[in-house]
Order: sequence, then structure tokens, then C-alpha cells
Amino acid sequence: MARFRDVLKDRNFFCLWLAQIISNFGDRLTQMALVALVYQRTPGSAIALAKLISFTIIPVFLIGPIAGAWVDRLNKRNVMIISDLLRGVLILTIPFFIMSKQILPIYLVVFLTFSISRFFIPSKMAIIPDLVPKDKLLVANTLADTTHMLGNVMGLVAAGILVNIKYIGAIGGFYIDAASFFFSAGLITMMAQKEFVSHVREDIKVTREAFENSIRKSIFEEIKEGARYLRKYDDMHFIVYVFFLLMAGLGAISCVIIVFIQESFGTATLDLGLIGMFLVGGLLLGTLIYGRFGQRIEKRRAILLSFAMMGISIILFTFFVRRYPSILTSGILSGLIGITASPIMVSLNTLTHETMPEEARGRTFSSLEAVIHLAFLIFMFLAAYAAKYVDRFWTLTAVGALFSICGLIGALFISGKPKRREII
Repeated sequence: MARFRDVLKDRNFFCLWLAQIISNFGDRLTQMALVALVYQRTPGSAIALAKLISFTIIPVFLIGPIAGAWVDRLNKRNVMIISDLLRGVLILTIPFFIMSKQILPIYLVVFLTFSISRFFIPSKMAIIPDLVPKDKLLVANTLADTTHMLGNVMGLVAAGILVNIKYIGAIGGFYIDAASFFFSAGLITMMAQKEFVSHVREDIKVTREAFENSIRKSIFEEIKEGARYLRKYDDMHFIVYVFFLLMAGLGAISCVIIVFIQESFGTATLDLGLIGMFLVGGLLLGTLIYGRFGQRIEKRRAILLSFAMMGISIILFTFFVRRYPSILTSGILSGLIGITASPIMVSLNTLTHETMPEEARGRTFSSLEAVIHLAFLIFMFLAAYAAKYVDRFWTLTAVGALFSICGLIGALFISGKPKRREII
């Protein structure tokens, strides 16, 4: 059985893994700084938060499918480096707009930053199977998700404190995030084994051929081809359905739970950051446990059972925050949500890697992201508008109940190991 240290011995994977820990640390600082800005302007407004978050999601539909098609054609390592450098430069402009009290340009920068991320994410996902052998893929995906967990833990704790410090605040958080992107680009540059080194002449040749091919074959044909792969394989149906349910539920609670915590504890980011720390800590712990023992459990069954337990954890968290608001109790229950949710993403990503052919991974991941982020966006705005009429307590409880019911029913009816069947 592969262990974490086995995949971390590979220099290329280690550089990618460490780069994303640093980058995600900075991202959480930016996230909390933006939440603080919205809280200062429109406290208690789920709609205002939804509008801000929408600027991070819309690029999934406008840029994502096109980016995925190009990622399959270009050097993935170089795409990641350029993406990090551009995002770092963009984030450096936000403090200027804050000091000049211009909010709309900040939304534009957020949109552009996440548009560039549409090139980075499928590149990272598509390159992982090339870095490690197939028998270590589950462990590699576990560590890739651990990248997010570690960065998120450090970022949330730091953000909750730093954003409230007078001489650092939101502006300092943006500076740190920009630095993290540059540091990440430097680490990815160190992925220097010859299969990932691309000379300038070769890059120019590949880019020229890509433009020539885009003339002969419409880029939209390749986008449709990515969507076709989602329908082509039987296992992808299960993956799409589960991703849709997960992102619809997360979208429904994304803004509501932030305002719910702010109103329950009376702070903009401090308590939110602490509770988020426990959540991501639970995700990290659950991911490590699942990465160590998860290979013994059939992936689809693990996903469904995790849904059931996560739903129960959300209901318990909501009840105790409303009735007995305590950072310690809320944090522990938040950590329980993370532990029970962690196997879902690891298993879904691994199933997708196992199902999709190498030459179509970029297009497939981009098309899949378009589907699931559409669910997130729609249900985020529905829940945000419903918050005017429905108590936030009941919205969170309903999502928890939905997760539990769907998970239990699915686990009862699923049996045996699924066949990787191609649908003609």
C-alpha cells in the first residue's frame, strides 16, 4: 500500500504540493479580507456576499471550458507558472483600490484573478497522474487535497487575527496573498525533470500549432467534446450527480452560514476564522485518515456514507450555534463536518482520474467544473434571496437533512464494485 512519504519523495510532486500550501494560505487571507470589506459596507447581507462570490464563479462558465481545451494542448507546468505570476500582480492592485475607496474595480480584479485560475486548476489536476504511478494515485490526490487543508488552516487562523490588526488589516492580507502566488510560481519552476522542461522554441511551436488547430477545428467543438466525455462513461454519471448534489448544497449554505456565524457571535471575521480553522482542520484529519485506510473501502460507498454523516454533522452544528453559541463547541462540531466530508472530494477526483483518458483530462475537468459550479451559483442566490423570508437556521438544517437522506438511500441501494462501462 502506497504511503504519503512514497509520493513526497518525487521532487516534482513535492514542489507542486508545497507550492499549493503556500498559495492557499494567501488565498484564505484574501477571502477573509473581502468578507470583512462586505461586512463593513453591508453587515448581515447574504445578498452582498453572494454578489461578491459570484465574481469568483462566473469565470467557470465564461473561461473554464476554453481554458480546459487549451490546457490539453500546452505545457501544463508553464501554464501554472504564468497563472501564478499574473494572479500575484493582480492581487497587488487591490490595496490601491481600497485606499482610493473604489469597490467596483476590486470586483473586476477578483473576476480576472479567478479567470486565470481557470487555467491553473485543470492544469494541476491533469498533471497529477503524470507525476505518480497509478497505484499511488489515491495517495497523491489525498496529498493534493491536503495542500488545500494545510493552507486553509493556516490562512483562516491568520486571517481572523490579521484582518483585525490595525497596522495589517485587509491591505496587508492582500500583500501576503500576492507574495504567496510568486512563491508558488518559484516552487513550480523547480519541477525541473526533463519531461516537464519546455524550451522557448518548443513552447512557441506548440502555441503556434494550437492557434492553427483552433482555426481548423473550432474551440467550441473541443468544449462539446469535453461535455461528451461526461456522458460517455457510465462511472461519470455517478460522479456528475454526486458533484451536483454536493455543490448545490454548499452553494445554498455558503453565504447563509457566514452571516449566521457573524450574527451569532457578533464579529466580522475573528470567530468565522476560528470556526473555519476547526472545519479545515477536520478536513485535513479526515483526509489523512482516508488516505491511509480509504483504499480498503469501495469509493462510491465511501462517498455516500460520508454524505450521510456530513448531513448529520451540519444539523448538530446549526443547532448548537443557535442554542448554545460557544467557540469551542462550534469548533468541534465544525471539525466533525470536515472529517465526515473529506472522503468525498478525494474519492470523486480519483474516480474521475481513473475513468478519463489522459488526452481529455483538461477538457473533462473544465466541463465538469462548469456543471457543478452552475449548481453552486444557482442555489447560492436562491438561498441568499430566501434568507429575507426564511430563518437561516432552517436553511442550514434543510441542507443537512438532504445530504443525510440522499447518502443513506444511495448507500442502501449501491452494491458491488462498479464497472467502468463506456456508453456508445
